[in-house]
Amino acid sequence: MRRTALTLSISPPLYARITTIALALLTAIVFTGAAVRLTGSGLGCPTWPECHGAVIQTELDTHGAIEYGNRLLTGVVGAAAIAAFLAAFLRRPFRRDLAIIGALLPLGVVGQAVLGGMAVLYGLAPGWVMGHFLLSMVILAGAVTLAWRARHERAAAPVHDRHLVLAVRALLPVAAWVLFLGTVVTASGPHPGSAGTGEVVHRLGFKGGETLTWMIHWHGRFSTFFGLCAVATWLLARRRGATPQLRKALTALCLLLAAQGVVGFVQYETGLPSEIVWVHVALATCTWLAVLWSVASAGRLAPARQLAPRLAEDRGLARGARRAA
Repeated sequence: MRRTALTLSISPPLYARITTIALALLTAIVFTGAAVRLTGSGLGCPTWPECHGAVIQTELDTHGAIEYGNRLLTGVVGAAAIAAFLAAFLRRPFRRDLAIIGALLPLGVVGQAVLGGMAVLYGLAPGWVMGHFLLSMVILAGAVTLAWRARHERAAAPVHDRHLVLAVRALLPVAAWVLFLGTVVTASGPHPGSAGTGEVVHRLGFKGGETLTWMIHWHGRFSTFFGLCAVATWLLARRRGATPQLRKALTALCLLLAAQGVVGFVQYETGLPSEIVWVHVALATCTWLAVLWSVASAGRLAPARQLAPRLAEDRGLARGARRAA
C-alpha cells in the first residue's frame, strides 16, 4: 500500500489576500506612527527595546500608552510580513520573484524597529526620525510590488506606449523627493514628537529662525510641480489609450494631490495644528501608494519591436471598455 505525503499548499488567490493584509498593516502603522509623533508621545517610552525598564508594561501614562501600543502593533505587522514571506514558499505554483520580494518585508520591519529604537535612544534626533519614516515608504514600495505581482502573472503584464510608461515612472522620483522635503519640513516644525515637559528635542535650523518657513515654501513649490506632472501624465494616458486600470490609478493620484494641496494650505494658515498635520501625513502616504499603483499599472517597458502588436490589442480593449461604459 503506497503512502501519499500530505503537503501544505496555498492557492494564488489566498496568497494574494495574505499580501494584501500585510500591505494594509504596513500602511496602518505609518498612520499610528504619525499619531505617536503628533501627540508628543515619541518619548513616552524613553528606553528601547524595553519600556521604562520592562518589556511588558501595564501602568503607563497617556503618552507612554500610545508609544507602547505602537510598539505592540509593530509585532503584529512583523508577523504579517513574515507570513507573506513564508507563504510564498507554500504557494502553488511557486514563484521565486514573490519569495524574493516577500523576504524584503520582514527585513524592512526589523530595520524599522531598529531605526525607531535609535530615534528614541538619541532623543528623537531629526535624522533618525526622518529615516524612520522614509524607510516606511520603501517598505510600502516592496509591499505594493508584492501584492501586485501576487495578483498578476508576469506574462499578462500590460503594455503601454513607451513614452507613457516612462512618464509614469518619472513620477516616482519626483514623489520621493517631495516626501523627503516633507520630512525636512516636519523636522523643522513645532511637532518634534516629545511632550514638551523637560524633553529637549533638537530641530533642524540651517536657516536660523526662518528654516521652517523656507522649507514650507520649497516643499510647496515642488509639490505644485509634482501635481502638474501628474495631471500631464493623466492627460497623456487618455491620449495614448491607456488601460482603465492605469487611468483609474492616475485619477486617484491627481485627486489625492489636490486634497493634499487644500490640507497643506489649511494647516499653514491655521498654524500647523497636530490634527491637520496628521491628515497631511496620511494623505501623503496614500499619495505614495497611488504613485506605486500607477507605476505597477503602467506595466513593463517592452522592447520597441514587441510593442506594436500588443499596444494595438490593449488600445482595442480600452476602447471597448469605454463604449461599454
